[in-house]
Amino acid sequence: MKSPVKILLVAAGLFGLIGSVMGAHMAGSGSYALRPIHAHILVVGWLSLFSWSVFYQVFNVKYNGLAKFHVWTAIIGTTGLVLGMFVNNVASLGLPEVLSLILYIGGGVTLLLSFITFFVQTLLYQSK
Repeated sequence: MKSPVKILLVAAGLFGLIGSVMGAHMAGSGSYALRPIHAHILVVGWLSLFSWSVFYQVFNVKYNGLAKFHVWTAIIGTTGLVLGMFVNNVASLGLPEVLSLILYIGGGVTLLLSFITFFVQTLLYQSK
């Protein structure tokens, strides 16, 4: 298994790329309808995941079960939240509302668990 630094860094880079492309598209088209989704992709997906990768690089935290839980709830939660927001905001997709709610709420709750786990990690770290 790769380190949490690498996993989070690659995921942050992917979210940063998606958010930047989305922002460029909105600017070019003149439509800012997806602005909240764009913002969440960049703030939660790029900034938070990148910050957490730096945390795991700087602080002495073992890649144990708690770290694995944090890393994967961060990635899964961010993905679910932004996909749920997208499906919820783009009615033309014609997908069932229950799918939107499962992604949106499930992603948000999973991401909340990730933030709680990160807080616990900050309490448990040992300085290098």
